[in-house]
Parts: sequence; structure tokens; C-alpha cells
Amino acid sequence: MRVLLVEDDPLLRTQLARVLDQAGYAVDQAADGQTALHLGVTEPYDAVVLDLGLPVMDGLTVLQRWRSGGQVMPVLILTARDSWHDKVAGIDAGADDYLAKPFHTEELLARLRALVRRAHGLASPLLQHGALTLDTRSGTVTQGGVTVSLTAHEYRLLAYLMHRAGEVVSRTALIEHLYAQDFDRDSNTVEVFVARLRRKLGADLIETVRGLGYRLVAAP
Repeated sequence: MRVLLVEDDPLLRTQLARVLDQAGYAVDQAADGQTALHLGVTEPYDAVVLDLGLPVMDGLTVLQRWRSGGQVMPVLILTARDSWHDKVAGIDAGADDYLAKPFHTEELLARLRALVRRAHGLASPLLQHGALTLDTRSGTVTQGGVTVSLTAHEYRLLAYLMHRAGEVVSRTALIEHLYAQDFDRDSNTVEVFVARLRRKLGADLIETVRGLGYRLVAAP
């Protein structure tokens, strides 16, 4: 899963980026509203954490322009403005949730997980596919009750496929949602991670749909 973090405070932005990375997200960062607007239009994100008090262009304007332009990714507003007027303005502008500073990072992660789940029509933090279970809260994967050790990129790929169970996911979409913008992307690594997951979880788990991409094989 790939997230855009928009925060002008460099210390907080660095801390949150580290927390999100450790939680299994690929993270792009923006320190001002103009950069955020551009990234939100040109890059595909599974969710956005958006501060309102931004230089160049305020977060509310950024959000309004995203929505008027057809960008539908879930947006969690993160701001020091905690009056009900600001909350109403944010929600009316198209925000999906609202978190006032100061906050606990555990709550931010929980709200972010919920936004991603809802965007994919899922209700539970436990993603189930036959005997395979992925716990989005702890970042753990079990198969038949046995914990399976995955690297960060293997986990991201599996999580994205499980969020889109039953769909064919193109190689391009996987690359776009596995890596941050500044990562040296190589399409061949997708095949490498798919091969590793097949070795660890079963050769028949992930189907290659020739010319289209990959999908999880229907659970028995």
C-alpha cells in the first residue's frame, strides 16, 4: 500500500514517515500544498495523510481541487485546528476522516487502516483467503495458523493482492503501489516477489494472467 504524507513540519514529517514505513506502507512526502496537489493528481495513492496548515497552498484548497478533479483516494486530515467548524469544513471538502494534533501514532495507523479497508469494501482488519490470514494491525501473515515470515516488499505485494482479491492486478499497478516515488523501480522485481511468495505460501496461490497481471487464485 502506498501513502502520501503531507506535513510541513520536517521533524513530524520524518517521524510519521518512519512510523508509516514500519507499518508496511510505501511513503511519499510533501512539505507544501502545491507539491501535494501535483502528487495527488499524478500518482496513485491508497490513502493520504493531509495537514491543513500548509505553505504555498493550504490543505483545504488542495483537498477541494483533488475532489473537483476526480481524485477519490481516502484522505485523513491531520491538523492542529480542532474546532468543529474546521472539522465540518474538512469533511465537506471531501475528507474521509479527521485527526487533531496532538495524537497517538497508534490511532493514526488505526484510522488509516480503516480508510483503506473501506475503500476496498472490507470490514475486518483480518484479510482472509482460504487458510491464509493477513492481519493489517500487526502486519503478520499466517497460513493454517502458522506464522509466515515475509520481507517488507513481499508483505506489501501480498496485502495489495488480498485487498483486491478476485481482481486481476497489472504489473504496473503493483509497481505503483509497492514503491515510493523516489524508489528505483524495476518491473522485474515484481516477478521476483511473486516467485518468493509462491515458494513460501504455495505455488498455486498467485495466478499469472498472461498479458494482464496477477490475481489470487480463488480460495477453496
